[in-house]
Amino acid sequence: MTKGIETICAVATPSGKGGISIIRISGPESHSVANKITGSDPIPRHAHYGPFISKSGEVLDEGITLFFPGPDSFTGEDVIELHAHGGPFVVDLILQEVLSMGLRHARPGEFSERAFLNDKIDLTQAEAIADLIESNSTEAARFAMRSLQGEFSNQVNSHIAAIIELRKYIEAALDFPEEEVDFLSDDKVSTRLLRIINDLVILLDQAKQGSIMKEGLSVVIAGQPNAGKSSLLNKLSGQSRAIVTEIAGTTRDILKEHISIDGMPLNIIDTAGLHESVDLVEQEGIRRAWKEIDDADLVLLVCDSSNGTDIAKISLWQTISAKVDSPEKILVVFNKSDLSGEEVRIEAENSTVYLSAKTGDGVDLLKTAIKQFAGLSNSVEGRFIARRRHLDALNRSLACLYQAQEQLNSHHAGELVAEDLKAAHLSLEEITGAFSADDLLGEIFSSFCIGK
Repeated sequence: MTKGIETICAVATPSGKGGISIIRISGPESHSVANKITGSDPIPRHAHYGPFISKSGEVLDEGITLFFPGPDSFTGEDVIELHAHGGPFVVDLILQEVLSMGLRHARPGEFSERAFLNDKIDLTQAEAIADLIESNSTEAARFAMRSLQGEFSNQVNSHIAAIIELRKYIEAALDFPEEEVDFLSDDKVSTRLLRIINDLVILLDQAKQGSIMKEGLSVVIAGQPNAGKSSLLNKLSGQSRAIVTEIAGTTRDILKEHISIDGMPLNIIDTAGLHESVDLVEQEGIRRAWKEIDDADLVLLVCDSSNGTDIAKISLWQTISAKVDSPEKILVVFNKSDLSGEEVRIEAENSTVYLSAKTGDGVDLLKTAIKQFAGLSNSVEGRFIARRRHLDALNRSLACLYQAQEQLNSHHAGELVAEDLKAAHLSLEEITGAFSADDLLGEIFSSFCIGK
């Protein structure tokens, strides 16, 4: 448990009126504060009902006091919770009284930060607390809960342990060359390294799915004017968010809608029709559309099936394919099947969906295709929430492992293999916080709400 630090306090419940508000106190003076404000000595882990009293003897409110002695508390320090009535003025009276006893108001996320610093949770679990609070779907909450329970941390630590074991073997061989063990030609090293790489690729794929559950999949609806983009947005969102007319070019700006497909959050973006235009306003809308396409996770290229369904002849498909980082992020949607007579269907090999945005036929197939693109199954087994920084650390670790493989197979440079493994190891430790710069920790915890 951390010694010699300030005692902090904050309201841990949302602002506004409610049945109950909780003031949380953590630090060495917590027990003393509880004695003063309740006039009694709270018993650990027992609910004590009584008045909250000011220094002048005024009864500020009546409520419940809970005492959690460190190190067996959330923060690892002595923690007091004052459960008062949920009126903002009543709570502020109690909070000001507590602050007058020499306590400091907690910074955003400081309770979770202390739990991390006192080894009660690791960094991924601390982030999962904030992610659980901010969950925008049931599935996201489930993913965050699995991270909070250590699902992500355990997998990362397992990979770290495997890298450490391989490092120990290689570095021991380097330190004792008199043993004349040609470990660089040993299939055991290359086999173990390949296994670590393959396992980390699987973990990265899971983390990408966890990132989608946290931040949502960015889906851009693109296409030529009057292809039915706005009608598709309305069908996906279940409401008339976009204006739909027979006049081409109705949409001139970016229109964003947040929806959920079977618990998977989507950020749907409708864009202006892509074509040559002399209209300055329309040109700006088209420029913004291309910017959204660049940033998208998935592009729904909407085409009028009445004009043909040969992808090779769709110039816009070729243009977008050349512009995005991977053609695999383009899903072609042949719309207006009600007019063309095309059968509603999915053609997975061509990444195409045939539907009618007007009637809604085939829209469920599109939702299925989007879920398949995201790689999400109906099971949460082995799933966890993840952040962009986690993906960055995993990618850097994987790059180091690929470099180690190259050094091993092509150059037989044992010292460089060991260095690459060390770099991969440190990148993974950034995820759990075993190795983290102070400025990174400050940035992470400052994004939390006050009282957590």
